Amino acid sequence: MPKEYRTIQEVAGPLMMVKGVEGVAYDELGEIELANGERRRCKVLEVDGSDVVVQLYENAAGINLSNSKVRFLGRSMELGVSGDMLGRVFDGLGRPIDDGPEILPEERRDINGLPMNPAARVYPEEFIQTGVSAIDGLNTLVRGQKLPIFSCSGLPHSQLAAQIARQAKVRGTDENFAVVFAAMGITFEESNYFIESFKETGAIDRTVLFINLANDPAVERISTPRMALTAAEYLAFEKDMHVLVILTDITNYADALREISAAKKEVPGRRGYPGYMYTDLATMYERAGRQRGKNGSITMIPILTMPEDDKTHPIPDLTGYITEGQVILSRELYRKGLQPPIDVLPSLSRLKDKGIGEGKTRADHANTMNQLFAAYSRGKDAKELMTILGEAALTEIDLKYAEFAEAFEKEYVSQGYTNDRSIEETLTIGWKLLSMLPRAELKRIDDKFLDEYYGKQ
Repeated sequence: MPKEYRTIQEVAGPLMMVKGVEGVAYDELGEIELANGERRRCKVLEVDGSDVVVQLYENAAGINLSNSKVRFLGRSMELGVSGDMLGRVFDGLGRPIDDGPEILPEERRDINGLPMNPAARVYPEEFIQTGVSAIDGLNTLVRGQKLPIFSCSGLPHSQLAAQIARQAKVRGTDENFAVVFAAMGITFEESNYFIESFKETGAIDRTVLFINLANDPAVERISTPRMALTAAEYLAFEKDMHVLVILTDITNYADALREISAAKKEVPGRRGYPGYMYTDLATMYERAGRQRGKNGSITMIPILTMPEDDKTHPIPDLTGYITEGQVILSRELYRKGLQPPIDVLPSLSRLKDKGIGEGKTRADHANTMNQLFAAYSRGKDAKELMTILGEAALTEIDLKYAEFAEAFEKEYVSQGYTNDRSIEETLTIGWKLLSMLPRAELKRIDDKFLDEYYGKQ
């Protein structure tokens, strides 16, 4: 039985000081018992000799210093995992909130996980179809990859996240595919939107949801993504499933990290965020990947809103260092009415070359992808020129490129949030658009593909 302490000295916001404690370690889980028998969880943040500072997972209201007891449980935060988690909704501490029964765990796992041995990693190279043309065709997602979505405040990243979670699949196989969805610091309306969206399409049956609302404690926000990743590791490496982990919104997570760092009076780093934020984010992102000898995989899509639409802000900046590319949503395209407003030119998937081509998507994929990028880039330049100098100043070929850019945005990028396109449909639309340009302009495509597809759509 853990030893009980009645030596609470002070409570300051989410922090509490306990004196005269023995044998307690950093990050250890504790339990506070109030005079009325109510129990609340906390974790050890700092150990100074026999004094410890603990962080409360719930609020401090009602804690009486003289007759509340604390006991330390000798372990860090754990999640009971089981195959029955699929189709269920949990809070940020892994407790069911969908009126269903408690989960009977097959095992309990430390939510901090263990780093994956770099030598045991397998290089990501299998295509995942999200059904979104701007991702599948141009910034392809590969199994085991970390591909964040950089959004701006007020843009529809929630709709895009829900669409990817509903539609994502591994093609041409009957392999088990699951989605682990973790939402941090979201409103009740957003939470409801995600749950209903998954229920309507039946995608909830293969989804595990962890939801931390904006009015939940900041410390819970820090454990939410780790809970989700622990569930994902279990499903991937014990149950041989291919798991897509979607984390939204990383900005709320980083703000919670800053809040707790400030409460601990740590020296702030850039923009007030703690200096260890890079390491902290890496401990989450690096849990994605594939392992030798294991059939399952974890692919990750973290979503973050860039404060002040600034991609040099510490949160997108550090995320960009750790992950393999980014998908950027644009306010300008959103104003034009594009759904989803994905800006394909600054977006990038560093592993896309590994996941496309014959046997994975189609032999002409790489050629058409490069040609679409080049043509769209030139078309945007032509449209800017037209704005400044007027249509009459453009050559006939530049007018064609401007027309192409307009059609590309409307037909290829803007597909709505319910349209699930196969990679063949995406490639067909690409060829239809490229056929608007003279064949002599398509210099990045092999002649054999031009003979087979040009003008045939």
